[in-house]
Amino acid sequence: MVFDLGKAMRKKEEFESARLMDFDFRQRVRATRLMARALGTDEAALVEEIALRDADGLILLLAERSGRTQGELEALYAGCLTEARAQLIAERGDPTPNRLG
Repeated sequence: MVFDLGKAMRKKEEFESARLMDFDFRQRVRATRLMARALGTDEAALVEEIALRDADGLILLLAERSGRTQGELEALYAGCLTEARAQLIAERGDPTPNRLG
């Protein structure tokens, strides 16, 4: 039996991609929850919007609902993303891909 390095590398790439996408999604959900708490908005309703909107669309929706400026909400969301990432790294570990060699 011969070891197929190309197949092993494709498998690693698929695994790492899935792991990073999972981390990114968890970070986005966590950041959205943190933002909802900061604004005093219903967390569940805002998290449901993740399936329908990207980050910019979510910020525009919140600007309409809250009466705050888009720039103010973008700054708040950036802070929430940073906090969410720190929390997830503390809980799940650093998502940086493991390098071979």
